[in-house]
Amino acid sequence: MVKINGEEKNLAGRVLADCLREAGYNLDRVAVERNGGIVPKGRYSETVLADGDTLEVVGFVGGG
Repeated sequence: MVKINGEEKNLAGRVLADCLREAGYNLDRVAVERNGGIVPKGRYSETVLADGDTLEVVGFVGGG
């Protein structure tokens, strides 16, 4: 199980970029922390999620 923003999901073995897209995130407008470290955007498509990972996903919103 992988915990994303406090919610456990069965995503172990899946690629981060695919999971983010399926959840409706725009990859250009998010930051992802995995187990306490920031995942560089260039590695989203090569980062395979592992059982026990904890992710925090933050979406950026424009406006004023």
